[in-house]
Amino acid sequence: MRALITGGAGFIGSHLAEALLAEGHRVVAIDDLSTGSEDNIRHLFDRPNFQFVLETITNEGVMDRLVSECDIVFHLAAAVGVELIVRDPVHTIETNVLGGSIVLRIANRYRRKVILASTSEIYGKSTDVPFREDGDGVMGPTTHSRWAYANSKAMDEFLALAYHKQRGLPVVICRFFNTIGPRQTGRYGMVVPRFVRQALRGEPLTVYGDGQQSRCFADVADIVQAVIRLAAHPGAVGQVFNLGNTEEITILDLARLVIRLTGSQSLIVLVPYDQAYEPGFEDMRRRVPDISRAAALIGFRPSHSLEDTLCRIIAYYRKRECA
Repeated sequence: MRALITGGAGFIGSHLAEALLAEGHRVVAIDDLSTGSEDNIRHLFDRPNFQFVLETITNEGVMDRLVSECDIVFHLAAAVGVELIVRDPVHTIETNVLGGSIVLRIANRYRRKVILASTSEIYGKSTDVPFREDGDGVMGPTTHSRWAYANSKAMDEFLALAYHKQRGLPVVICRFFNTIGPRQTGRYGMVVPRFVRQALRGEPLTVYGDGQQSRCFADVADIVQAVIRLAAHPGAVGQVFNLGNTEEITILDLARLVIRLTGSQSLIVLVPYDQAYEPGFEDMRRRVPDISRAAALIGFRPSHSLEDTLCRIIAYYRKRECA
């Protein structure tokens, strides 16, 4: 199989590239390195079945050639991270909506299957937990840029499903829930790498809000394997799948766990949302996936515990800090 990964130098994209190469597939990764990093894929450069293209997915000429030469498109390129979204909403909206439109239009031209990476942010402020794929999304007002990412990814989903319904394009939508692992950056508000780096440096762990908001963190290795299996399963076409873990933890308890696993003497400091992001910032209290649809189709069950994943992340950052 010849796979094209948009956002292939990103956190999840680089792990997906590794996994596909391990299965003997050819992989082309395209990334403009706006949020990804060449360091994430440098170890793949000498692989004969791997190619990296430094370019934006909005370059239609380049995308046309790459899509025409592949069998399947894994569309992971997106503007991500709460801090980036709040700071640069124009980039978020244009990258996600325009980029998604270009990928789908060209994929339809060559009849290539598209695996679209989406997000648990789709559910917005819904309190109908656990979130089911056919559940309602509850979005905040357009005056709060925090919701730009969720709405832009919702448009990606609408458009992908429209291409499938109207033009028969094979698409599969994967909604990721708080995926973590080595190589994830804390630059744009990702909580786990931020906590780990603060703990290793003996700095206070900054918990936003009151820390009682809860999340379910999934190991990137589990998520990548689920994506590959969904890509190969004909029954997944035209469907949406939640991919994540169901082990729930509050952010305050997560900070305590990171401190324990690192052996750090760091303190925990609560930072109001208004100070961390912007005035009027809104967040959901709980974000828990219902993964029964993926479990029924491909037997998806996360195999990594949160502690095991955190230990891998801690080891990764210890090595980087000492390098």
